[in-house]
Amino acid sequence: MNILSAQQDGNDTVFVQQRNSFVEIEYSDMAEQMLSRSEVLHIRKDDKVYVVGDDALNFANIFNKETRRPMKHGILSNDEKSAIPMMKLIIEQVVGEPAYPDEKLYFSSPADPIDSDLSTLYHQKTIESFLNDMGYDAEPINEGMSVIYSELADNNFTGLGISFGAGMTNVCLSYYAVPVMKFSVARGGDWVDEQAARATGTPVDKVTSIKEDDFELDFTTDVGGVEGALSIYYENLLDYVIDKIVQEVDEEDVEEGLDVPVVVTGGTSSPSGFEALFRDHLSDANIPFSISGVSHANEPLYSVARGGLVAARSDEDVDHDSDDEEVEAAAANE
Repeated sequence: MNILSAQQDGNDTVFVQQRNSFVEIEYSDMAEQMLSRSEVLHIRKDDKVYVVGDDALNFANIFNKETRRPMKHGILSNDEKSAIPMMKLIIEQVVGEPAYPDEKLYFSSPADPIDSDLSTLYHQKTIESFLNDMGYDAEPINEGMSVIYSELADNNFTGLGISFGAGMTNVCLSYYAVPVMKFSVARGGDWVDEQAARATGTPVDKVTSIKEDDFELDFTTDVGGVEGALSIYYENLLDYVIDKIVQEVDEEDVEEGLDVPVVVTGGTSSPSGFEALFRDHLSDANIPFSISGVSHANEPLYSVARGGLVAARSDEDVDHDSDDEEVEAAAANE
């Protein structure tokens, strides 16, 4: 749903984001002047203007149109002919130019889903090519593993990380920063929105706006309405993901007697009540290992991007250490 970057600026981490969407409107001189003056991200192609990113949803609601997505189901959309140029534009806005040639950049990539024949390889290689062409030294990192880097440093990067994204939900079990199990399922926030829209006869973009506007998973209001439908399909999503974890985790993957912390994150996990609902449903499941606790990332929307930054900085530190060793060896030889 969102494309985000995290970059170190002194002691601070700076996040930049754009919505993964665009909307097509008819070109006119007045429309383009208005968009330019308002600093709305857009591009013109022939007799069409494409409003891209955060402003696309607002324009879609104003003009009663559906937004289109460069990425769908967690990867580049194969049925959207404008996916690649739109994705390039969003990435350029979010990442910016490298600070120096071959600056290290880690980008998250989903695991292949176990409940779909989708392959993530084309998506991963295409995004890597975009970033390398911009002057970065780009490296993919599994999205679930990025959660481990972001949220479980105090536990020696050991635990179960679950990223509830828009197109997919990614799961990774790691021991001391080594992934022993990783997979995704082809359901996430988009699936919830689509099911709720179908059940209530409401446009998907309207459902998404309601979900992002202080929606709470309390199951006490709006019976028969959009929020009631969202609650039903959220609960169904959690049960589905937990069932897949039970199926995929091998007892041999878990050291006997070890309590595994679980952390959930991702934009789809943002609604109030999500953590409590997930914890309740996980406690009822037949998980083949002991769980020491369930936590929710403080900033779930930024967690995966932050994990990529941790990986990139660690990689740079290793490179710098290697350079120092080479200098010392050269001095010794002299």
